[in-house]
Amino acid sequence: MVRSKGDDDARVGTRSVAPRAEPEGRRVVVIGGGMAGLVAARTLLKRGLRVTLLERSDRFGGTVDGRVLGGFQLDSGAESFSTRSATVPALADELGLGGRVVAPDAAGAWVQLPGRDLGASARPLPSSGVLGIPADPADTAITAVIGRAGALRAALDKVLPVGSLATRKDVSLGELVRSRMGEEVLHRLVAPVAGGVFSADPDDLDVDSVAPGLRTTMGRLGSLGAAAGALRKAAPAGAAVGGLAGGMAQLRDALVGQLRADGADLRTGEHVTGLARSASGWTVTTEHSALARRIAADGVLVATEGRAAVDLLAHTIPAVAADRPESVPGVALVTLVVDVPELDARPRGTGVLVARGVEGVAAKALTHSTAKWAWLRDQAGPGSHVLRLSFGRVGDTSADVGLATPDDVLYRHALADASSLLGVSIDEADVLDWDVVRWAGALPHASVGHRERVTRIRSVVAEQTASLAVTGGWLSGTGLVAVIDDAKARADALADALVPDAPGAPV
Repeated sequence: MVRSKGDDDARVGTRSVAPRAEPEGRRVVVIGGGMAGLVAARTLLKRGLRVTLLERSDRFGGTVDGRVLGGFQLDSGAESFSTRSATVPALADELGLGGRVVAPDAAGAWVQLPGRDLGASARPLPSSGVLGIPADPADTAITAVIGRAGALRAALDKVLPVGSLATRKDVSLGELVRSRMGEEVLHRLVAPVAGGVFSADPDDLDVDSVAPGLRTTMGRLGSLGAAAGALRKAAPAGAAVGGLAGGMAQLRDALVGQLRADGADLRTGEHVTGLARSASGWTVTTEHSALARRIAADGVLVATEGRAAVDLLAHTIPAVAADRPESVPGVALVTLVVDVPELDARPRGTGVLVARGVEGVAAKALTHSTAKWAWLRDQAGPGSHVLRLSFGRVGDTSADVGLATPDDVLYRHALADASSLLGVSIDEADVLDWDVVRWAGALPHASVGHRERVTRIRSVVAEQTASLAVTGGWLSGTGLVAVIDDAKARADALADALVPDAPGAPV
């Protein structure tokens, strides 16, 4: 049988499946159907390429997902996005969701600090600066958290020489803050925020990965506080995060719907087992329901998680194997739908970030969802509340409460922690519904040295061929903004290489 480029060759044992007719045009196979893969596929389609997207699991979207609990449509993964860029609102608008973009309640979150009396040790989290780094340590809201002695130490940031901290490699967020502002700012402000956002200790986080531009701005302005304030001012006005009324999963659903309408071939349950160069492009080998397939393509875009991506690429580009990233921990999210009228007062704002060392509390963060989002509060009505507690941090052991903890144990911890953190008794009798969602390997790759690893991988891939691209959160950084921006950029570069005169090409 003579095969033409673009045909699928699928076999089970010795049984062949007849190739199906393919439309004309160059084809790109996108491997991975998370948000990076979906956005990349959309970009490639807009550039006039045919797209086949392969996802190993039974659904698309990665950590953007939702489910119904207690009669409410809730997010089971990412529930918000950074508004320091117009990236996500612009995409939502393009997908017909612009009218659903909303800001959280202005009350903001609290921080739970160690102390015998948890209620007395809880404070509103100051909103100035970035990642808990204060723009002005003398601000009364900052002093209330770090104390006068902590504020005096932090004030030295204005006069200390910047030195090599602004330029040398491998600087952690913890080292930067400790050197410039001291231990109190680090442990009472920055560590709880880093734990809530990245589930990691600041000493393990590469500052350039989690706060791009912070060190260069510090070098230019002469202090960390000035840099934090400048980055804050440079952001669009309003809340630092936003969401979608009805949940972030709508963004995933709209992307999938548009891709299908525009002719993309979207496949779930498709395990990619091989990637090889061919005389005319690439051959992607997959398994689906015991059926083996070979898919011919002009270009390939890999949008899986880091370890899977390197394992796949290493067969063709062996040099990337040395930079295979370490596995990252996961988190367990416990959502409680409760009937507790005392929570109508929103005693801890939109939720609580928990500092390490808080005795008797296993959760790293609690989101009071009905306090945070007006659309959900309006649906729930008085007395009904949705609470989401997150368990699991980088560095946890098997003895810590987290991803491997049984559901019933997590549930009991969630009840106890919610009561402690909110200062309101919540019993099993108050629970209308609950569930546990686990995200294995979902925490970001942001350890010290990871940026150098990313640079090497990008360089090696680019040197080998222009018809292969790699994207995903493990390369781009944390959050939807970074993921979407990188996916678009990599897909556009791939389209430039394959069809430079296609619609949408730069002029």
